[in-house]
Amino acid sequence: MESGGSDGKPSKKEALPLEDVGRLVELLAESGVGEIRVKQGELEITVKARTEAPSETSAVPHVTPQTGPEPLVSKTNGPAERYGSLHLVRSPVVGTFYRAPRPGEEPYVEVGDRIEIGHTLCIVEAMKLMNEIPSDVSGEVVEVLVENAKGVEYDQPLFRILPEAPS
Repeated sequence: MESGGSDGKPSKKEALPLEDVGRLVELLAESGVGEIRVKQGELEITVKARTEAPSETSAVPHVTPQTGPEPLVSKTNGPAERYGSLHLVRSPVVGTFYRAPRPGEEPYVEVGDRIEIGHTLCIVEAMKLMNEIPSDVSGEVVEVLVENAKGVEYDQPLFRILPEAPS
């Protein structure tokens, strides 16, 4: 039955495909806007960027692995920020972290690798979309902060990079 109504659920004609929701999440991350709202018939979807840490009463759990106390740092525009003398690359989306393009292949980067701006560091899969995460600095990979195939949150640290000195 394709019509919605008596049971309160949207019909197949009204349902927004899951891949479209993924595109909304990706668009939100790329655009920097705080919220995207889409209404299609009776169906309405709102996608919001998290701009602050969730409260304890938040319905969505936020888990960030801790490797020790992190000093307070100021936020910058983009997915990375200065961390002392190291550059901290953060996830632009919520998803699953992959170090290699496919299972069984070599990781994009290893600790000690020298990289250039634009070099792919990893993939974060969000809603079946594979998002390549490029480096926004040239330098040396000092630390990989996430285990392969583990979930990551928006703005979660992924890599620490020792930037090259400007010439």
